[in-house]
Amino acid sequence: MVIRKATKKDANSLLSIYSYYVENTAISFEYTTPSLSEFEERISNTLEKYPYIVLEDDGLIRGYAYAGVFKGRAAYDHCCEVTIYLNRDSKGNGYGRALYEELESALKEMGIINLYACIGDPEVEDEYLTKNSESFHQHMGYTKVGEFHKCGYKFGRWYNMIWMEKMIGEHI
Repeated sequence: MVIRKATKKDANSLLSIYSYYVENTAISFEYTTPSLSEFEERISNTLEKYPYIVLEDDGLIRGYAYAGVFKGRAAYDHCCEVTIYLNRDSKGNGYGRALYEELESALKEMGIINLYACIGDPEVEDEYLTKNSESFHQHMGYTKVGEFHKCGYKFGRWYNMIWMEKMIGEHI
């Protein structure tokens, strides 16, 4: 298993992972898969300030994680939002944990101390959305700190959105 910095050359593989979630789940609240050039631009824009990493195993990209701006104001510079996606056939192998541990380590070195994850949350689990992401984040030390009710509409259904938080540094 190798975790490394993402490059624009990874965009096609990462987009293949992401497109499944856009087209078949309510994990992403996007309705349409971004184009390859748009996805390349997202990677490049993220890498200007934050880590964007991929995990490879047996020569295949199994997942990716990245950080992004939490809010666009200077007082929030010690915070960021984190995102993770795994190939749908690669769950349960420790890849998510490995990616988040690497991401958190890089963010801590940057002086980031508050991490936030924005997660789609069903009132009742269905074929498009479960509580697996919330459970994963809890397992990784995140705490649920907020919930917006029925704010995401996809596949003819309303979904809640929750915010989860993890402190990785001291507030001095």
